[in-house]
Amino acid sequence: MTSLAAPADRRLARRITFFVALAVFAQEATWDFYDAQVPPLLREHITSTAVVGLLMGMDNLLGVFVQPWIANRSDNTRTRWGRRIPYLAVGMPLAAVLFTLIPLAAALPALIAIIFVYSLVGNSFKPIAQALLPDFIEPDRRGRANAVVKIASGLTVIVSALISALLVDDHPKLAFTVPAVLMLACTAVLVLRVRDNSSRGYQLALTEDSADEPAVRLRDVVKDIVRDPNRSRLLVVVSVLLFASAWFSSRSLFTPYGMETLGLSRGTAGSLTFPSGVAFLLAAYPAALLAERIGRIRTMTIGMVVFGAALALGTVVPTPAATVAAFCVAAAGASGFLINAAVVLWNLAPSARVIGVYTGLYTVSWAVGGFIGPGLVGAMVDVTGWRYLLLDIALLAAIAVAVILRVSVLSRRHATSL
Repeated sequence: MTSLAAPADRRLARRITFFVALAVFAQEATWDFYDAQVPPLLREHITSTAVVGLLMGMDNLLGVFVQPWIANRSDNTRTRWGRRIPYLAVGMPLAAVLFTLIPLAAALPALIAIIFVYSLVGNSFKPIAQALLPDFIEPDRRGRANAVVKIASGLTVIVSALISALLVDDHPKLAFTVPAVLMLACTAVLVLRVRDNSSRGYQLALTEDSADEPAVRLRDVVKDIVRDPNRSRLLVVVSVLLFASAWFSSRSLFTPYGMETLGLSRGTAGSLTFPSGVAFLLAAYPAALLAERIGRIRTMTIGMVVFGAALALGTVVPTPAATVAAFCVAAAGASGFLINAAVVLWNLAPSARVIGVYTGLYTVSWAVGGFIGPGLVGAMVDVTGWRYLLLDIALLAAIAVAVILRVSVLSRRHATSL
């Protein structure tokens, strides 16, 4: 029986991994293009880089409030479709429609209003698709599965770069339609093919429900993490926040950097991330395999060091070729962190009933970093100039390395395998 069950489990894992990857691809196709092309739209109305950075971080600020709440609601939802799919079936199509309206706003108040509503809706389902992965897949296979999901997410960087290169300069409004159509198509496939009421996580949650366990409250989960004498979970969340600050700064401020420092057009600058997207794809799965050999925390640390060092070196020679090379190495290093951080939190979750909340904590810490980072680095740019943008980002990465090294010390002290 076991020999037959194992291949069936592997087939299910591959199938679910594909559909989760598809859902994440659909979401990130809009977010990556948003990060690349909304800053130039804002710069048509606003001269301060810091203000543009703060507005670009608005979606992440909204995520701080929306994502943990919606993740907790999905953990406690029980329907014949499961606890995740209903939220995706409603939220993703609505976000796609709102995304097409962004370039149509001619005045600054209208533009800010549209990106606010889009960000609100987009955050309402952002942690839901990712929570499907640990719902279905056993802990020892989550790293590889998450690598595939991150590869799908990385593909959207290439898609965004291609749309920027082919459409933005000549057809800026049409360009926003392409990611929206991709989201609608992927949503249709996901909703038709997946019902998470059969997932391992959902069935475990039902078992705990039948034992008259009270509904999990968000504040109780947060208190448990904050008050735990072993600070590993809390510090992992902090490291995600810090590295997100560096990562989002490198993405949302890169197009203006290419225009101001490298002398490129808006479309060409936006397309310059294409090679780094390829580098991330090539490094993602090996990063998961490396983590299985040397540990996830160690792999995350190495990845962040490579990311920061590459950008610091990229400051030395501010040319398009050198910048592309620096971003390729940085993206490969970032994969070590991005593949494994969420898996660490999932595996530290004490119950299947809080998987959604732990996913929400990951996405929220990522969102907070995404809000703080662009504004902070933008303010630094206002003082030092665009020339040192990459070095500013590297400094944030160095702080994240210091925090994750502390997690490594705690894991050894408490004999925790991370």
